[in-house]
Amino acid sequence: MLKNYFIEITKNAVNKAVENQELGAMTEFQGDLVCDNTKDKKFGDYAINVSSLARSAKIAPPLIAQNIAKYIESSDIEVNTVQGFINFKIGNNFLNKIVTEILDKKDNYLKSNYGNGEKVNIEYVSANPTGPFHIGHGRWAALGSALASIMKYLGYDVFQEFYINDAGNQIQKLGKSLEIRVRQLQGEDIEMEEGLYPGEYLIDCAKRYIKDNKGLDYADFAKLDMLNQQKDLLEKFGTHFDLFFSELALYQDGEVDKAMEALKKAGKIYEKDDAVWFKSSDYGDDQDRVLIKTDGKNTYLTADIAYHKNKFDRGFDRLINIWGADHHGYIPRMKAAMEALGYNPDKLEVLLGQLVNLIQNGEQQRMGKRKKMFTLDELIDEVGVDATRFWMLMRSSDTTIDFDVDLAKSQSDKNPVFYVQYAHARSCSILRKAVEMRLDVDNKTQLEPYFKQEEIDEYFKKADITKIFKGLSDDSFNAVKALILKLEEGKSLLENAVKYRAPYMICKYLTELAGDFHHFYNYTRVLSDDKDDSLAKLAIVNCFRIVMKIMLDLIGVCALEKM
Repeated sequence: MLKNYFIEITKNAVNKAVENQELGAMTEFQGDLVCDNTKDKKFGDYAINVSSLARSAKIAPPLIAQNIAKYIESSDIEVNTVQGFINFKIGNNFLNKIVTEILDKKDNYLKSNYGNGEKVNIEYVSANPTGPFHIGHGRWAALGSALASIMKYLGYDVFQEFYINDAGNQIQKLGKSLEIRVRQLQGEDIEMEEGLYPGEYLIDCAKRYIKDNKGLDYADFAKLDMLNQQKDLLEKFGTHFDLFFSELALYQDGEVDKAMEALKKAGKIYEKDDAVWFKSSDYGDDQDRVLIKTDGKNTYLTADIAYHKNKFDRGFDRLINIWGADHHGYIPRMKAAMEALGYNPDKLEVLLGQLVNLIQNGEQQRMGKRKKMFTLDELIDEVGVDATRFWMLMRSSDTTIDFDVDLAKSQSDKNPVFYVQYAHARSCSILRKAVEMRLDVDNKTQLEPYFKQEEIDEYFKKADITKIFKGLSDDSFNAVKALILKLEEGKSLLENAVKYRAPYMICKYLTELAGDFHHFYNYTRVLSDDKDDSLAKLAIVNCFRIVMKIMLDLIGVCALEKM
């Protein structure tokens, strides 16, 4: 990665300047340097601010920059200093190396072993099997599946899991609700009872029960039916789980009892007021928490502790949970429980997904339980999987999303997913046109293609784009350079997306990359009768296509070839 490269050669230069006593009072280099894109390209492409060294050097930042810069050793790079900044201007050979590397590695260009095989369990969505997914579930499904995909690509051993909350009283309520719907369909004059599930979705479930209940009681049939519908929708949404883990199984397999016994052995539970309590306050929680209520029933926390213990016991190095924002207060007690059981609480991460506001016809839709409420399935049918996933991922998980349904459906540059997909389709179109028969508009005759596919493939094996730079105008050259450097930026971008658990960075990058490609297209004629020039530009177009497709695949959005 270029930015890391410039940081390393600058660090080496700092050490040499220190050895030669040219950095004032500084006797040893400590700390980190940061490389950023320059704001003014006349100074260069990248810059490192060394002003922070002034504290130990006791000399002015401009002099520090100058004394470091003269020890920087690198070919095909122009180095200059402005105030306390060291600026780097990329040479043409560097640009060519980026292009040839992309063409050589293709789909593996951005791949790395950043994760070093760490075994990660990502648990997300985990909705109660009592009804259709709401819009928020779509956000968590997009976030979890995208994060899992990126982490796998960067060398993590990722396992995706859905926790089925099927052991609580809500399943019995679901069964009773189904029973009433069945009796209604069979002609009984009976009303839905208060506190049950009144949603019309259970009418279809009741019809399936009447047709073939498979010998199951109402509760088991309803749970299985709802879960199957959830699984079908997740598959439709491009979200694939390695395991659907049943909460009920924790009780059946004795996992809850094992967790309680482990806490008891650690001296972290006690009885008070006819209830059993966990000493979570020993680990920073604001109060102790009830595990077994006065009626003898377990709280949700009890099973959750057993579930997380089970995940660690299965050998995962790190647990990542994606929960709704209303679970914020639940995090300290869960971390406390893991620490009490002897696990590293820092190995449990929780990402909180904020709300999604649905905007339609310029108005925010109420997301309460009403007859015309948008479900996730309905939203996907309305705008499509690609638009739903992209819009759900566009913002940081801790930020509320305003999902504009009308804009998400539009074929407009203002619709980010259309803008990005169109850029990819445009690159595919250029590559197709290069090998297709042409029409001479003036003579109304067919012309031979610019190239045979074999010619292009052969050139891509040994591309040299430096030949085109001399013939480009300043605007064209800058457009080419900006696009190539943006492609290279994808490497550090992916690592940051994993480091900060932030797939939204990819959406932002894709939008910027598409903008750079459209700019390149507007300033650069790719296909012409100059074969060398056309081949070099086709190589750049293909590099864009490769990187764009990698990124779109990682977030589960189709890289369309035609639109």
